[in-house]
Amino acid sequence: MPHDFQNLMPAIALRTAHPPLPQAPGPVGVDPFGCTADRLSDDQALIGKDVQFYRKSSLGKRATQVEMPATDRGVLLGVSLRGGHRRRIFDGRHGRTHDFDNGAIYLRSLAVDYKADFCSDFDFMLVEISRTFIERVAIERGAATPELQPLAAHADPVLAHLAHAMVPLLQHPEQACQLFVDQLSLAIGAHLVHRYGHGTALPEDGGKSLRRLPPRSVERAKEMLAARFDGNLSVGEVADACQLSRSHFTRAFRESTGQTPHQWLIERRLERAYALLRDTDLPLAEVAVSCGFCDQSHFTRVFSRATGVTPGVWRRGAAG
Repeated sequence: MPHDFQNLMPAIALRTAHPPLPQAPGPVGVDPFGCTADRLSDDQALIGKDVQFYRKSSLGKRATQVEMPATDRGVLLGVSLRGGHRRRIFDGRHGRTHDFDNGAIYLRSLAVDYKADFCSDFDFMLVEISRTFIERVAIERGAATPELQPLAAHADPVLAHLAHAMVPLLQHPEQACQLFVDQLSLAIGAHLVHRYGHGTALPEDGGKSLRRLPPRSVERAKEMLAARFDGNLSVGEVADACQLSRSHFTRAFRESTGQTPHQWLIERRLERAYALLRDTDLPLAEVAVSCGFCDQSHFTRVFSRATGVTPGVWRRGAAG
């Protein structure tokens, strides 16, 4: 797995509380991707400014065909969340059949008309990415703006892992952390530019993009993160305060602290939780809210993952 993604992986299992991201309106008739509403068993969405995540599945409700006219919305990445899907994709009058294993992807420009016959049920994570976002990621990584290579039924373990990380957030949008969603979007964009950009090499720049943040910028970033303990803070806001691009800031913060911004914030929450559990008699539900978790259940999951014991067991051990 490329270096850029290795240190991001531990944060993916964590879910942090904040007010839900804006949701797409429920489909009426046919959705923006040509799927008929009554043929979908799952239809979930997290909508951002430049990157939008959807889960679309037809399990038990056979979808037979989709048609989508060209738009200027950017590119669409589809990641199959289970194996066994087959579809016939048409190019004019000619069609080609593709079999999608679990984790197989397709990638296409939304500026081209699309038509496909579905030969079986499907379960896909769709990531709609604006052209502006792709251009910005390419520039920040020192590459020319690429035309992304169209693909169908192509194995990509990195994108499969990132797509599966979004599943619980689409199921529980109230637990979606803006900081984490931003980081995941940047990881997906960087991987697409690096792996599928036509003729776009990403040469090493002598470590310039991975250099550490100046101490003043590190402290500024930490102050901003700590001040928004619920995690409802975007990478872009912190990066702007440090006068850096988002991807440069995320990499440089990790080089400086050994953690992504999201991981650093989780550790600070846990530190506050240790102090409250040890020094106060606050109920666990109040400790959870005071530390930026959405509820006691969420607090218990994160705490147990970090320590190996529940908050109640930890508190009894600290008192004894």
